[in-house]
Formats: sequence, C-alpha cells, structure tokens
Amino acid sequence: MASDPYTTLGVSRGASDKEIKSAYRKLAKELHPDANQDNPRAAERFSNVTHAYDLLSDKDKRAQFDRGEIDADGNPTMGFAHGPGGQHGFRADGFEGFGGENVDLGDIFGGIFGGRGGMGGGMGGGGFGGAGPRGRTRAAPKGANVQYRLKVSLPDAATLATQRITLADGKTIDLKLPAGVEDGTQMRLAGKGQPGPGGNGDGQVTILIDAHPFFVRQGDDVRLELPITLDEAVSGAKVKAPTVDGTVMVSIPAGSSSGKVLRLKGKGFTRKNGSRGDQLISLQIVLPADIASLAEKLEGWRDSGDVRGRLGV
Repeated sequence: MASDPYTTLGVSRGASDKEIKSAYRKLAKELHPDANQDNPRAAERFSNVTHAYDLLSDKDKRAQFDRGEIDADGNPTMGFAHGPGGQHGFRADGFEGFGGENVDLGDIFGGIFGGRGGMGGGMGGGGFGGAGPRGRTRAAPKGANVQYRLKVSLPDAATLATQRITLADGKTIDLKLPAGVEDGTQMRLAGKGQPGPGGNGDGQVTILIDAHPFFVRQGDDVRLELPITLDEAVSGAKVKAPTVDGTVMVSIPAGSSSGKVLRLKGKGFTRKNGSRGDQLISLQIVLPADIASLAEKLEGWRDSGDVRGRLGV
C-alpha cells in the first residue's frame, strides 16, 4: 500500500490546492529521473510523489481519502472505513486518475491532471455486489492503472506537435499535447490500463521535455544564442535563425554588440489560453579563427569609447 499522500508531499491535511501543487512541483523537479540517473531510489520517490499528487489534486478522490472511503492507492477500503468525523463509506470503482481539463483525443481520453470522466462516485454500502443502506449496489473495482513516461522534444512541446505513443498492449495512439504543457505534466488515457472486474483501469502519462542543444525554455519564452560575424554586427545583415517552428530570416541592426536581444513574437511555448510566448535571440559576435588579416586591417586603429565606464574602472 502506498504511504500517506500528505506525508509523501510534506503538506498538512488542511493544505490548499496551491500548496499541494507547489510541493509537488518542487519535489518533482528535485527527484526527476533525468536529473538523478545515478540514483535509482530517486526514480522510486518521483513515482511515489507523482502518485500522491494524482490523488490529492483530484477534489473528489481527496475527499474520499479523507473520509476513509479509499486508501492511498485510490482503491476502496474493505468494509466500513471510518474517516474524520466518524463518516462511513466506500469508493465505488477503485479509479485512480486525474482531474481538470479535457484532452481532445476522442472517447479514449479523459482529463488532464486527473479528469473525472468515467469515474464512479463514492457510495455507502456493504461488500462487493451488495446493496447499500439506500438500496444502491456497489460497483466492482476497475483494473490497475498503467504508468507511461513520454519524452518530448522542446520544439514539439512548444508547438504542441502530436506525439505517437505505444501502449502496454502493443497498440499505438496519437496523443495531442495540452496547451501549457510543462516538464512533469500528467495526462490520463481513459480505459487504457489493466483489465479488472469493473472494466479497464487507465493509462497515466507523464510528459518529460528533453533538453535541447541550443533552445532554452524561459517561462513561456524560448531563448537562443545566435552567433554572428563581426562584419554582420558592424554593418548589419539579414541572417538565418532557427526557431521552434522552423528557420526564419532575422535582421541584425548595424552596430549590434554581443548580448543584444532580438524578439520574435509568437515563437515561444503555447500557453493555456492558446496564445504563445516569444523567442528571444541573444546575439553573440564570433571572431574568425584566423584573425591575421583582421588585425592587419585594424593596425593603428583604437576604439576611443569608454566601454567599461559603467563598471567604475
């Protein structure tokens, strides 16, 4: 059985949704497998932290856990479970998922961050198949959920490119990434888990955004250091530059120094509202490998500007 989700995340039972989310993000960043490749225990803790967040981020499941109707694994407790305040009850379907927005993938997909699609509610009652005090029959539990980790390139994450994923049964599906996707974002695939008496469990996908050789994410923006030649910096030029959407031409203003930042509107990550951040291009002047001819041309010339004056030296 999983440990108490509040203890796993290091929050109190009265913690707000914001506090729970903040605690999860901090731990997920610290324990992420890609940052702890030499520490196998970190991967296990990352899985436990994710599991705890799955339960507590869903208001219905959190309430059922607090009432003792389900255990830390999201399964119904056996017999009458006593929760805070002396309440009794059962979790009807043993579902373990996420709640929130919907993923646009037809009827096989439920919500992002644990939607309630296809979930049964908590019901009072007797044993499996028995009638409760109000005459309702308790549903049989669903099968176990299946965890997936999906690595996504930074450009694909920024542009929400459709991803193909192979399920445990060998079938492949096309997955549409949600707007606002981040490293550690979780998605639910309804009915894509293990079979059980009450139907299949669900697939739970954790999105892992790969590091990129020259793009760096900064909030909703994408940063890029663009090398330019000395003559391009002095005289200005139009040069090619990569973006997450493909190659574009950018104008280098005459007299540009290293560190000057150009902004390409709408070339960053897709936000939850559908708008996009920007690409920030930092210019970096690169001198030629053979500077003999350049030194000859500059013989006797000196820049009289006080370039370090603002440093007080």
